[in-house]
Amino acid sequence: MEKVTAENRTRYWRSRRLPRLRLMQAELIDHSYPPHSHEAFVIAATEAGGSTFYSRGSHQTARPGRLLVFNPLEPHAGHLNHSTGWRYRAFYLGEDALTDLCAEASLERGVGFCDNAIDDPALVVAFLALHRRLDRCDPLLADELLQQSFGALFLTHGRPGRTDPEEALDDRRLRLALELMQARFGEPLLLKSLAQEVGLTPFQLIRRFKRRLGMTPYARLLQFRLEAAARLMRRGAVPSQAALEAGFYDQSALNKHFKRAFGVTPGQFARAERSNSHQDPAGVAS
Repeated sequence: MEKVTAENRTRYWRSRRLPRLRLMQAELIDHSYPPHSHEAFVIAATEAGGSTFYSRGSHQTARPGRLLVFNPLEPHAGHLNHSTGWRYRAFYLGEDALTDLCAEASLERGVGFCDNAIDDPALVVAFLALHRRLDRCDPLLADELLQQSFGALFLTHGRPGRTDPEEALDDRRLRLALELMQARFGEPLLLKSLAQEVGLTPFQLIRRFKRRLGMTPYARLLQFRLEAAARLMRRGAVPSQAALEAGFYDQSALNKHFKRAFGVTPGQFARAERSNSHQDPAGVAS
């Protein structure tokens, strides 16, 4: 098995060929991801080492030969467990990038995934090849790599009728709590007050969040704030401005939670979002 790095290193950038597609390369020795979600599809292929991740009520492992796939807004968490390191490459496919990709790879819209872990070594090889060569190869080869990776993934493993996991909730009180939190993420919220507004006790509210979403109310509030900060930085805000407008106490608080949840710093993220197609990926070691 290949060796992983001696320190945490991450790179995050926008594809030159498909600028709405975000890419990440990570080499980790001790990073743990708390419960979080993304507004995009996440597809991750392991190059070396591995990790344990938690999603949909169970623990599974990331390893070479296994592709990880998370639907938009699907909560998950991860840590290295007994592994000495984890090196992986990931794709972040938001709605705008999905539109581009469907046109490029002739894919159907409205597809999601029923499984987070897909054991398909050939598909992992295809995604790793795409990640390494997408922006550095002949356009014809890039088209072939897109078909062999995303085309095969969506056609073979995708299922029609994708839904937002929070929109699919049949718990009226939990939906209302989420709506209130999303509308007030920039304000200081009290658990007792939030629970009263939806007709639950604080204990009942916490239990419903953990059972249905896999995270506590505070963790979901942090996620709303992180999502808001990311949107602001995509529109050109600097991290310090995004931190305050998204409800964080200061930029250091944003830095801490952003890096823990997404593996990159707000500075990396902001630089990649405003970069043009000829700039190098933003990287950092920690």
